[in-house]
Amino acid sequence: QPNVTSYGATAVAIITLEAFAGVWINAFIICVLCIAWVKKKTLNSSEKILLLLGCSRFCYLCLSWVYYFLSKIYPYYLYAHHILQLLQGAYSFFNCSNLWVSGCLCVFYCIKIANFRNRFFIFLKVNIDRIVPWLLLASEIFSLVIGILVYNIIDKAVCKNLNFTCQGRLWKATIGIEEHLFPVHFLTGFVYTTSFMAVIFSAVFLLFSLWRHKRKMQTNSMNSLSMDAHIRAMKSILSFFIMYSINFMSLILALIYSTKHQKHVMFLVYLIQHAFPGVHSLILIFSNPKLEKTLLRILSCVKCKLCMR
Repeated sequence: QPNVTSYGATAVAIITLEAFAGVWINAFIICVLCIAWVKKKTLNSSEKILLLLGCSRFCYLCLSWVYYFLSKIYPYYLYAHHILQLLQGAYSFFNCSNLWVSGCLCVFYCIKIANFRNRFFIFLKVNIDRIVPWLLLASEIFSLVIGILVYNIIDKAVCKNLNFTCQGRLWKATIGIEEHLFPVHFLTGFVYTTSFMAVIFSAVFLLFSLWRHKRKMQTNSMNSLSMDAHIRAMKSILSFFIMYSINFMSLILALIYSTKHQKHVMFLVYLIQHAFPGVHSLILIFSNPKLEKTLLRILSCVKCKLCMR
């Protein structure tokens, strides 16, 4: 039987709406890019990153919602037949993939648009299109390693604490499991920190490049189209930075309150974590001319059909 209060039902409804919106936004990105891939039979580097990011976020939101739904409505189901281990392992894989691939996107924007005379930077700029597939492959391999480690850590914790089936002692068992999840929190913190550092360095380098480029333009009294590219990339990376900062704070709150059972704080954490993939993907759509035009065309068609009714 479902085990839920009115507060729990409200929380599940809000998270469901949030996850549903995020799933559709990322499904839109996947569909548009897959159609373009079939038509052109190739994708450029930014489209490859966006496609993998959309797939990661789509799967992440689905698994995250399933885990949240079960934990609130059917909590006993999580501790049967390796469901908790599988969900947490897959969730960690797609979450890591989401964070590291979005970090790769920031680095790509920085290398592609910023201008520096450093030999290493010039080498990266020339070879970035060949580097991107390897960078994405490395991100997925590292994410898979993190997912496997999380699965093993939780499997050991579950085996140690759930060697009985009495429902009256299940609450004590869940507390025992959470107390053994410090390695999982450490791995999650590592993933967040590395991706966050990639975003910070990309924003700093791009901002410095923009400042130098603007000074050069003022000195030479000439206009340049690359200024618009700089500004667009800066807006995108600054949006990354702001959202990563909020997401990073939610991680710190999760680390502090995960074992204290502060349901209001943890609900806020889940709210932020489910909002991040959808809102950030929406920003990416409006910063990409192809995706933006397709979305506006679809919305105008929907509006016309509604008016005709």
